[in-house]
Amino acid sequence: MRDANDRGTDWFRGLYARHFPDVVRYGLRRLDGMAAAEELAQEVFLVAWRRRGEVPARTLPWLYGVARRLLANHWRAQRVVPPSAELTELVELDRQDGVVRLMDVRTALGRLSDDDQEILRLVGWEQLSPSEAALVLGCLPATAKVRLHRARRRLTELLRERPEPASTVHNELGAVR
Repeated sequence: MRDANDRGTDWFRGLYARHFPDVVRYGLRRLDGMAAAEELAQEVFLVAWRRRGEVPARTLPWLYGVARRLLANHWRAQRVVPPSAELTELVELDRQDGVVRLMDVRTALGRLSDDDQEILRLVGWEQLSPSEAALVLGCLPATAKVRLHRARRRLTELLRERPEPASTVHNELGAVR
């Protein structure tokens, strides 16, 4: 960690320029709308400025950790369940089978615990390594690797549980006459 005096406005401007878009994207995947994501990013950088002496060299995982805690505090205060990001809004696919698979993943992801969703999002969406995700989650790298392995296994199991097509159900119930 560095002394806050070594981290003046030039340091902060560089940090902001490098990572503001990343923190906004993090917020977009967890909140409804650009305005809320930008507000979250502003709060994250306010914390970074105030605690600039504590910001480690690997800043992005630290910033994600701040964002995660700010969101948790917000949801606790509001006593609401965090909204799930519409993956179909984030990824434009032109093939119908890709959209169906994406919806299957979104549905399965929504059935996982919040902890499983978070580790998968940090590694999958935010492109963090398990060690960097551990910094965000406030756990050891080995713990993050185990959580990631288990979350991937649970997601895979849920994706294997595909509902039967409507035609199969219709045939089993018999045709309406």
